[in-house]
Amino acid sequence: MRDQVRVVVQGGGRRGRGAGLARVLWAAAELTVTVGVVVLLLVVHQVWWTNRQAAAAAREEVQELESQWAEVDGEAEDPVFGGGDLEGGEVVEEPGGGGSPGVPSGGGRTAAGVPREAPARVVGSDAYAVLRVPRLGLVVPVAQGIDKRGVLDKGYAGHYPGTAAPGAPGNFALAGHRNTHGEPFRYVNRLRAGDELIVDVRGQRFVYAVDKTLAQTTERDTGVIAPVPRSLVKPDAGYGEPGAYITLTTCTPEYSSRYRLVVWGTLKSRLPTRSVSGGG
Repeated sequence: MRDQVRVVVQGGGRRGRGAGLARVLWAAAELTVTVGVVVLLLVVHQVWWTNRQAAAAAREEVQELESQWAEVDGEAEDPVFGGGDLEGGEVVEEPGGGGSPGVPSGGGRTAAGVPREAPARVVGSDAYAVLRVPRLGLVVPVAQGIDKRGVLDKGYAGHYPGTAAPGAPGNFALAGHRNTHGEPFRYVNRLRAGDELIVDVRGQRFVYAVDKTLAQTTERDTGVIAPVPRSLVKPDAGYGEPGAYITLTTCTPEYSSRYRLVVWGTLKSRLPTRSVSGGG
């Protein structure tokens, strides 16, 4: 019995440490998967769900706006845009016009009685016009201002403050999301010379034709929304004389807000909406 050797088995400590490391790695893997799922859900919400919500709300706004127009369609004269001819027309400034440096000034009316700026609200709605782009199948409400939460994130096109009213001399300039929140301007890069940009307001339809694009410029290039639009970054892009213009601006490249994409058009015609069938 004295010659028996006591055997001590070692290595249990290593197994314990190995099991602990495995648990840590497993917990880290579970955390990574959980974070990944959360991020994926956020992306789905931002890219897909906000699009559905904003696009649906924008369609409802268009329907509501057109219903309101139909209710007052029998009135003799449009109280917002007047009943005069938009061709030419001397600008008559009203007190308090002006504007910030580098930003097109607002205020005033044309001699035809057309406001140079659209009103913030018309007939109790926060949208006052509808933009239609037949080539893209786009129908989107237009509201005054370019505030994200109040206008752009609702899937609307936002009318730059201080720029001309639809159909009026000057530059009717709009901004819209290219991705998320209804992304109304996602495919404006597909527009080509001659494509129609149709703007409906109560009692009037203004038809513009695309004739110039600027694939990329900086977000501070205020020249693109000037009364005579011309890029300050790329002076060869734009116009050299007064006219009745429309400008669409959006972010580029997609899923980035680093630069701006610009589409310009000039006014072709003005029609009373009562003579237009089908809504375009």
